[in-house]
Amino acid sequence: MEVHQAIQKRRAYRSLISEVIPGNLIEDLARSARLAPSCSNNQPWRFVFVRSSKMLERMHEALSKGNAWAHAASMIIAVFSRVEDDCIIRDRIYHQFDCGLAAGFLILRATELGLVAHPIAGFSPKKTREILGIPEEYQVITLIIVGKRADQTNPILSEKQAAAEKKRPKRKRFSELVSIDRFEA
Repeated sequence: MEVHQAIQKRRAYRSLISEVIPGNLIEDLARSARLAPSCSNNQPWRFVFVRSSKMLERMHEALSKGNAWAHAASMIIAVFSRVEDDCIIRDRIYHQFDCGLAAGFLILRATELGLVAHPIAGFSPKKTREILGIPEEYQVITLIIVGKRADQTNPILSEKQAAAEKKRPKRKRFSELVSIDRFEA
């Protein structure tokens, strides 16, 4: 699959089926993430790949009610970093941006391998740190919910979530996102 195809195919599906995640898949995803660019090649990102049923069940405690669909995940990946592990140039703090790039590489590789890799914001970072033993000085930036896409829409989904399973949600128009040579509101 070409990168462009993975970009086009990537979707934030919520109807998942669980399957066993082999160690070589984790290594593959991590290798892809570690190739992401970062400020001064600091590579501030850190990941915890949660795949055992016991730990996945514990991670359910950290999820918001709106993310109950993630209980069917095969794996949850915690993405985190520390401010001091990356560049700070005047008022620009890079660790979150660089973690986003690494997460993006990981998500595209997962898509290429036929998986759903859905980043979420609906979780408790404090509870996540507690469950996974992540020290307080790290900021948990996102959880990536990983699984195989189910053929049937998960009945737990809200009406809006179920609609998004059937048709890609609308994207902003090009003119709303892009200016050429000078900012245009």
